[in-house]
Amino acid sequence: MFAPRAVSAGYRSVHAIPLRLRTNVIGALNLFGAEAGDLDPDDSRIIQALADVATISILQERTISRGEVLTEQLQSALNSRIVIEQAKGVVAQRYEIDINDAFEMLRSYARRHNQRLLAVASAVVTDTVDYPDLAAS
Repeated sequence: MFAPRAVSAGYRSVHAIPLRLRTNVIGALNLFGAEAGDLDPDDSRIIQALADVATISILQERTISRGEVLTEQLQSALNSRIVIEQAKGVVAQRYEIDINDAFEMLRSYARRHNQRLLAVASAVVTDTVDYPDLAAS
């Protein structure tokens, strides 16, 4: 289906240049031409150089994106940990227990009520009116 449409659009050749870094092939640069035949060797070298630059750019962008995602995930985990640590302190003070027992109380409450630990910790830290009764079964 593609070939007849390409021919009717005036294309007579197509060349696929690999986008690769060493053995890692990430795609191809496709060149369409109005004339049939092989690429000129000088043109081939220039096109491969451009494909190599495109490959490096694409891989660099992927690396940066992955780094940004990882940074966001780590920041989220740190923020969650801070809230949980604050809640442990509030529970330890309120029930006059040590930090480890406070954590176990928070975790047990979350499990019994099918809630995320972070949600329970947030309620403990921020909501003094609807503070969950962690000691109740």
